[in-house]
Amino acid sequence: MKQLRRPVSFLASVTGESEARLCAELGADIIDAKNPAAGALGALPGGRVRAIRGAVPAGVPVSATIGDPTHDPDSAAETARFMAAAGADIVKVGFWAQENDERVVRRLGALMLARVRLVAVLLVDRGLDLAIVPLLRDAGFAGIMLDTADKQAGALPERLPDEALIKFVNAVQSHGLFAGLAGSLRADQVPRLLALGADVLGFRGGLCRDGARTGGIDAEAVRAVRAAIPRAGVAAEPCRAPPSGAMAPWQPESAV
Repeated sequence: MKQLRRPVSFLASVTGESEARLCAELGADIIDAKNPAAGALGALPGGRVRAIRGAVPAGVPVSATIGDPTHDPDSAAETARFMAAAGADIVKVGFWAQENDERVVRRLGALMLARVRLVAVLLVDRGLDLAIVPLLRDAGFAGIMLDTADKQAGALPERLPDEALIKFVNAVQSHGLFAGLAGSLRADQVPRLLALGADVLGFRGGLCRDGARTGGIDAEAVRAVRAAIPRAGVAAEPCRAPPSGAMAPWQPESAV
């Protein structure tokens, strides 16, 4: 019997309306609002996020990063609420992957963001500790992605062996969350990445001219990635609600 492969969503990181519109037209499943000039998870102004949301079809989810990892729970919560209010369907929050920053996770889990979903992005440069996975699940996060902070040190699959990536994917999915991989990914790495079973593959530099993540999006590079990733079918799957019982037990704030 032929084994069925999990659908994989193609996430394209963009800096503005024109890039967002182009990537959506060329078939990206998720449009990710990010400022690559401000770091691995550089945040865009709220007005830019709102413009990106307005530039793509309503059925295409828009995610937005809140900036590089912080140990300040109130700052993380405030910025997450800000991005949700700016129109993001998915708010991405960075963590160092070797740390279990329970105070920040707890504070974010106490937010009520209506239908906006929280996604953790674990930066693997200092190591990877999967103990944070159940904490994020209990706080109501919808998914977890891996990424890299130092873009000069190689792509994610060059820095972690397949065994470690598969272990991450299995751990996340076993807790009912979606698992994503990002970090200087290229189109020629897609076949290998598809075999790892992740739900989302995220690209920025691999979509840009000459692979320069702070440069402009190149339509042919986007087409190459889109051609390499089988169509997911339901583009909004990573935006799904957390599994039953996954919402945090702490007293929530007012909804956005």
